[in-house]
Amino acid sequence: MQKSDINKQLEVIKRGAVEIISEEELKKKLGENRPLIIKAGFDPTAPDIHLGHTVLLRKLRQFQDLGHEVYFLIGDFTGQIGDPTGRSEIRKQLTKEEIARNSLTYKKQVSKILDTSKLKIVFNSKWFEKMSVVDMLRLTTHASVSQMLARDDFKKRFSNGENISILEFLYPLMQGYDSVVLKADIELGGTDQIFNLLFGRELQKDFNQAPQVIITMPLLEGTDGIQKMSKSYGNYIGINEPAAEIFGKIMSVTDDLMMKYYTLLTDEDLNKVKGLHPKEAKSNLAEIITAQYHGKDLAKKAREEFEQVFSQGELPENIPAYSLKGKSLKLIDILINSGLTESKNEARRLIKQGGVYFDGKRIDKEDTLVDKEGIIKVGKRRFLKLEKN
Repeated sequence: MQKSDINKQLEVIKRGAVEIISEEELKKKLGENRPLIIKAGFDPTAPDIHLGHTVLLRKLRQFQDLGHEVYFLIGDFTGQIGDPTGRSEIRKQLTKEEIARNSLTYKKQVSKILDTSKLKIVFNSKWFEKMSVVDMLRLTTHASVSQMLARDDFKKRFSNGENISILEFLYPLMQGYDSVVLKADIELGGTDQIFNLLFGRELQKDFNQAPQVIITMPLLEGTDGIQKMSKSYGNYIGINEPAAEIFGKIMSVTDDLMMKYYTLLTDEDLNKVKGLHPKEAKSNLAEIITAQYHGKDLAKKAREEFEQVFSQGELPENIPAYSLKGKSLKLIDILINSGLTESKNEARRLIKQGGVYFDGKRIDKEDTLVDKEGIIKVGKRRFLKLEKN
């Protein structure tokens, strides 16, 4: 491969990446003029993929478009242990049934980003379930307790006298062995995965393989602009959410975070984006990302409706209806039973924060009774029409 071709590939690969270990090794591998084996592992711990997950998935798609071979590794075996990264306590282990259910959902959702006709989907149970106890014990000889305790989260827990199970020590070792089995040239991961990724390099050397190049991608902050995007923080944007919801949530992202979203979640020319007015840039961003998961037509409609509601003060079309059935109902029960909020905790939080309105009047008590028709508004984007029949 010519040097100019390598540089073009590097330009694509480096966009948004935090660290490459090492860039010289990457150039050398690209110069071998063959499809490289690209690996990224995913523990099927949750069934829903949000934009935070897509940072890694989009980078995998770029490698596919460059002609490389992408392995989407589902850790159905290691998922039964649970990745201890960033944990202050022993992680709850998933059952085989939970893993199988979540894995099926993953495969369906990643098809919105990756070219599944070229994608190699593998499960690490394929090799780990064939290993005997002796095989596993032999594998442990490639790691030491001092190595594991050098890891920040383990070191912190050990210093605080908190429990660390031997099982958790096995996780980075097994993730590294995945790279040995696949003979990975490159492994992608979040910045919080650096220990596990480096361990894979060392393990490959022990098995007389060329060490994989590591590419770390940043963790994407959620709609609050502070915490990493996570369902547990309530700041996530799910790729399966309705078009209007995705559009509206992106419009709530801070201007400071907007360029990071452009860099990691789109292929737009960043220099052109910088020349736009922030409001137009954010609307364009929301439409581009919404179109990725719902198509251009629905994305355009979501933008038009958003502008009607928030620029012109109009109500959106097709507000879902909920029947009171002639009764007086508690507002919090309406929020939960109608699906306007996902849980009672979310409903309580929104009421406490002053984010729930009925016919334009803010509601500050969760036991408020509602007995008449009207419009409930939750946050900036969720509406519900109450009917008496």
